[in-house]
Amino acid sequence: MTSTYFPRQIEIGRDSLSKLGEIAQQMEVTNLFVIIDAFLISQLNYDKKIKEIVGSKNINVTFFSEYQGEPTTNHVNDALLKLNQEQSDCVVAIGGGSAIDIGKATSLFGANPTVKWEEIAGTLKLNRLPLIAIPTTAGTGSEATKVMVITNVETHQKMNPGHKDLIPDIAILDPVLTESLPPHFTAYTGMDALTHAIEAYISTKATPITDNFALTAIKMIGKSLPRAYIQGEDLDAREEMLLASSYAGIAFSNASTNLAHAIGRALGARFNIPHGLSVSLILPFVLDYGIDVTIDRYVDIGIALGVEKDKDAKKMAVSTVKCIDRMNDHFGIWQAGVRYINVEDLKDNINVLVEDALSGNGILTNKIVPSHKDIEDILHMLMQKLKKAGNNELITS
Repeated sequence: MTSTYFPRQIEIGRDSLSKLGEIAQQMEVTNLFVIIDAFLISQLNYDKKIKEIVGSKNINVTFFSEYQGEPTTNHVNDALLKLNQEQSDCVVAIGGGSAIDIGKATSLFGANPTVKWEEIAGTLKLNRLPLIAIPTTAGTGSEATKVMVITNVETHQKMNPGHKDLIPDIAILDPVLTESLPPHFTAYTGMDALTHAIEAYISTKATPITDNFALTAIKMIGKSLPRAYIQGEDLDAREEMLLASSYAGIAFSNASTNLAHAIGRALGARFNIPHGLSVSLILPFVLDYGIDVTIDRYVDIGIALGVEKDKDAKKMAVSTVKCIDRMNDHFGIWQAGVRYINVEDLKDNINVLVEDALSGNGILTNKIVPSHKDIEDILHMLMQKLKKAGNNELITS
């Protein structure tokens, strides 16, 4: 028996942001608290655009953009202070995963100021303020997920409580909002979405419903990410990527990620790597590690990505892993990894990275529960790849 959860309403299409006022009116809210990435105000004037959109419906708006980097408990506390001062009755999160995660926490604690972080996952029903999520990247899928990641500034622990009631009520997917995303971040976030979908499909918690969302997302990403990467103003590709990211978010929110995310989170924390880059760096090696127990599923993934069919399932599974490796090469993932990761530092901290990976989420949902040695071997493969990529960069520079 399984359950599947996702937003109750998804708006998608060019300029769908313009429906925000109408949606707020339908939700019978009057004072929006908009958590928004700072550059969307300073560089793109989205505060003025949003005021125009909701002002026509006589809805008030307060903006909060006093956060940077990974979301923390301090960011949440600052947002709550301002929300309570303004007596806002609805939270809108516009931005990347950080904005939406802060939005989830703010909507929750805005209605439940006494709930404790450690109680969230085990609570039967969570009351929260209405929540609208509007992503500006096609990668995290946070607008469709039941999880949030917030760093506790006192313990330095990354908390990632999950609960079905944290899923935003409404997601607005407007490709215009992603048009200014530079190629390298288009690649990082797109590969994050692909990793979400692949890991959901090979998870031990996969279901027929999550399989459908995951495979659809993989197919869409395989076609639209190269277009969005090369030509950022291709709004059809941007729209497909937003929808694929949400599909992938629904898939992994219900089926879980696994080993690539477990190791990727450890790498990201150690080397301050953008999340999408860290998981895409490790994905091919994790897939290679699990190939013998997941051949049929790798074949399905390969078909979705357009890999040439082969009657020999094992050969096609191998081709699927090679396809992911080539995608990393095409999007400059290996070269970016060289710039972020000092290989000797990686070697010196390999035991710490392994322990961090083993202590995180995604280990038990892997088809093979990895040992310390397994993860160590995977990291050694990454080291060799980065050395090779670094040498190639020296030769071509």
